[in-house]
Amino acid sequence: MDAFTAGLLQRIRATQSDLMHARESGDDFLAEVEQAELEDLQRLAAEHGVPVSVPAA
Repeated sequence: MDAFTAGLLQRIRATQSDLMHARESGDDFLAEVEQAELEDLQRLAAEHGVPVSVPAA
């Protein structure tokens, strides 16, 4: 795995975790920000052929 792929997957995992914590704490604004970031990272992964498993929301 190259550095780009590893870094991208790490950012996706971190953002998924941050999104979960925002939802659990009831911070709707932060959850929206994290969801948008996650979607951007998933789009970037798809554009570069990086397979990403997406957990159920």
